[in-house]
Parts: sequence; structure tokens; C-alpha cells
Amino acid sequence: MKRLGWTVGSWAMALLLTLPILALIVEALLPAEDIFRHLWRTVLPVYINNTFWLVLLVLGFSLLCGVPAAWLMAMCELPGKRWLQWALILPLAMPSYIVAFVYTDLLDFSGPVQQILRAWFGWQSAADYYFPPIRSLGGAALVLGLVLYPYVYLLARTAFLEQSTSLIQSSRLLGCTPWQSFKRVSLPLARPSIAVGLSLVAMETLADFGTVHFFAVNTLTTAVYDTWLGYGSLNAAAKIAAMMLLVVMVLLSLERVSRKRQQVFQKTMEHEQETGYRLTGFPRLAALLFCWGLVLLGFLLPFVILCYHAAQYFDQAWNARFFEYSINSLLLSGLVATIALMMALLLGMTHRLKGKTYTVLPMRLASMGYALPGTVLAIGVLVPLTTLDFAINDLALWLGLSEPGLVLTGTMTAIAFGYLVRFGAMAVGAVESSINKVSPSLDMVTQTMGYGPGAMIMKVHMPLIRKGMLAGALLVFIECMKELPAALLLRPFNFQTLATYVYQFVSDEQLERGALPAIVIVLVGLVPLIFLNRSLEQHH
Repeated sequence: MKRLGWTVGSWAMALLLTLPILALIVEALLPAEDIFRHLWRTVLPVYINNTFWLVLLVLGFSLLCGVPAAWLMAMCELPGKRWLQWALILPLAMPSYIVAFVYTDLLDFSGPVQQILRAWFGWQSAADYYFPPIRSLGGAALVLGLVLYPYVYLLARTAFLEQSTSLIQSSRLLGCTPWQSFKRVSLPLARPSIAVGLSLVAMETLADFGTVHFFAVNTLTTAVYDTWLGYGSLNAAAKIAAMMLLVVMVLLSLERVSRKRQQVFQKTMEHEQETGYRLTGFPRLAALLFCWGLVLLGFLLPFVILCYHAAQYFDQAWNARFFEYSINSLLLSGLVATIALMMALLLGMTHRLKGKTYTVLPMRLASMGYALPGTVLAIGVLVPLTTLDFAINDLALWLGLSEPGLVLTGTMTAIAFGYLVRFGAMAVGAVESSINKVSPSLDMVTQTMGYGPGAMIMKVHMPLIRKGMLAGALLVFIECMKELPAALLLRPFNFQTLATYVYQFVSDEQLERGALPAIVIVLVGLVPLIFLNRSLEQHH
């Protein structure tokens, strides 16, 4: 009976977390309203076109930056490589909308770059020269590429490091140059990992709201936001969100196909002697400039500018609102991380105790929300919670009680539930990975000693998987701190997180006053990167 309770609880949790996706699909299948028909005839084709080209450009940029950097760090000997291979991950900690504002401030007509050019060449106005506009589709792709290329870099570097050096040496003995060896041996073997990295970049690009909204580049993400808040049409927003959901599912399917193909290239390796290429002269200089240039443009330059603004406007930023919104973010993120960890333990332990194939399904269902862009998720959460709010108020009236109001969508319940649906997958993955490393023989010994499931979990599993639990909770916490589009749509009135607080200043082009909370978000985002770097160093 106890194990039956675990199974029922895991299925109930999984169905609860898939409720927003089901609600979104049901709402999207309802007859189209006039607003959606109007959008389809007018602006929606443009939004789809912009989204397609934005994803394509970001993928191209990430590929051209991530793969060469990964190969250089995996296969070449360079000065300062130990620091550089970690520094190339740092842009992941920088929210893209902050980078967007920094480069707009630098590269706009009134920015220092164009001012210097006009002073050097004697230009008087914009008519005297051409400078690519940063507030454009290309500018948005550049900013997103600088922030997202580490996904490709990380997976490609891992793939290169796992390749047998004997294959590389054989290709060199057969007369291949380093370039030919890369093209004919290393790249084909790493292709599935690169494809997975590109699929992650595509999903993050599709989910981005802050950058495209700041640059006034209309994509499907901004269409969902504008349709819901501007037109007040949940049905039309749900239909657009369903279109995005379909694209995400296609990307996920491509990723799974890539991972299946990757199994073909798995190999048993003994510890092999490292044979890195020793670059000298101009190639070494070019490699260092390329890699450090990515770090400079993607992280160091925006972070230094943030620190400068924070120092200049510290007295204005260090106020009661900063503390209030920091506490809001910390409490909300901590609450969601705690619930996500408990949920992950329930799902992971149920599968461990039952040991059946069908018990994997609740874990997979509970993890589906991670693939949803924030705006799509918000619509999926709003549909069932709004319905429940109306039902609660109708029930109160029927019982002769006063209406309680928006007890779900008007409180932190909606935003906490949305965060749990989106980021709970991180905790599930971390806990599942840790549990799988615990030997099943320990379970048998514990059961032989007469311990029940609860005692076995507390006395055996919990101490062994505490690092995985901490990592999962930490990842959920940090992603909640950084999340923007879901927070904008789901937060109750007069409630701000650090992310929405910073974006408010970005939208008003006053990032100087929001630099301090932005630095807090960036520093919090560095924590998982430090853990990730240590993990990579331990494995290689």
C-alpha cells in the first residue's frame, strides 16, 4: 500500500505539471476569434518570418563561434588555456537583454563608438556615413549569439575531448593537415553533440523576450505577449503559443534523433596521452584573439560597464525597493527550488522503489515544461488558473459567501506554479542522475534488515544523493532568479522580481539605475558555471 501511495503521488504530480500544456492545447483548438484572424491576415506572417531568420542567424553565429573555440580548447596548447576554457562559458550568466542595452548604448548614433568615428573622420551627421543599426534583426541575432554560443561550445568541447587521440594521430600519419584532420575526423564524430547544442540555442532564441522586445523586433514571443496584454485575447495568444509549442516539439525531436545517432560513436577509451597541437606565431595569436574576443564581447565588457554604472549610481540604486525586490526574488526562487526538490525526490524514488518501465513516464511528463518558452508557459498557466479562480468565486456566491477574488492568478501562486512547471525538470534530472549511481544492492540490504521505503530513503539514499539534490535545487533557484517573460505575465500587481525590476529600467533606457540589481543576477548566475567547470575538470 505504501508503494501504491508513492505511485499515485508521482502520477498526480506529473499530471499537475502537464496541466498547462493540456490547457494551452485545448484553448488553441477552440474556434478562432476575430482578433486572431486579423493578426493572421496582417502581422503574423511577418512575425513568423522574423522568428525564422532570427533563429537561423543565431544558430549560424553560435556554430561559427562555438565549434572553433571548442576545438581550440580541446585540441590545442595555448597560453592561459586553463583560465580561457572556463571563461568561454561566462556569457551564459549574462541576461541577453542587459547585453542588448549595453551594446545599444555603445553603438547607437549618440554612443561613444560613433562619436569617435565622427571625430576621427570629420563626419557631421548620419547622412555622411553608414553604420549598421544595432536595433535590428541582425543586432538581436548578434547579441543572442554572444550569449548563447557557450551551449555549442560546451557540448562540442566535451565531444572533442572524448575522441580517441589514436584516431587523430592516424589521420596525421596518413598525411592530413590539422585542418583536414578536424574536417574529416573530429567534426563528423562531434556532429551529434553539436546538433544537440544547436537545438538548445534554437529553443533559447525562440524563448527570448527581453532582447527582441527591447530592439522592437517582432517575433512569435512578442506576439504572444502583445496579444494577451494589448488585445486581451487569451484565445489568440494561445493559438500563437501553440504554434511555438509545435516548433519546440520539432526541435526536441531533432535533438533526440541526434542523441540516438550519437550512440553509434560511443567507444571504450583507456587513458591516452594528450597530444595537443602546439600553435606558434600568427595562428597562436589569432586563436587567442578569437577566444578572448568572445569572452570580452559576451561577458567582460558588459560586466565592466555594469560595475561602472553601479558605482556611479550606487546611492540611487541602494534603496528600499532594491531590498524589497531582492527579497521577493530570493523568497520566490527558494520556495520553488524547495518544492521542485521535493517533487524530484517523489518522482525519482517512486521509479527506484517500483523499478518498472512505466514509472519513468511521470518523470518525463513532469519535465516537459522546461522546453516551453516563458510566454507560452505563462498562457498555459493562466488558462486553468483563471478557470479555477472563476469556479472558486462562483462556489463562494453559491454558498452565500463573499467572493475571495483572484486567489490564484492574483497572488504568487501563479508565478510559483509557472516557475515549477518550467524549471522542475532541472531538479528531476539532477536527482534521477544521482539515484541511478546508487547501487541496487544497497536497497536489497536495507530491505533485508527490515527497513521500509521511507526509512531506506532517509538513511541510505538521501546521504548518498545530497550533492545531486543540492545541484538540482541550486539550478532551479538560479533560473527562477533570471526568468523574465513568465514573470512579466504571471506576477501579481505591485510585485516585482529583480529580473522585472532590471528590465523596467532597460525598457526606459535607464540601465544605469538598474545596474546594481543586474550585477546581483549575473553573480548568482555564475554559481552553476563554477560547478560546471569543476565537473568538467574532474572528468578531463
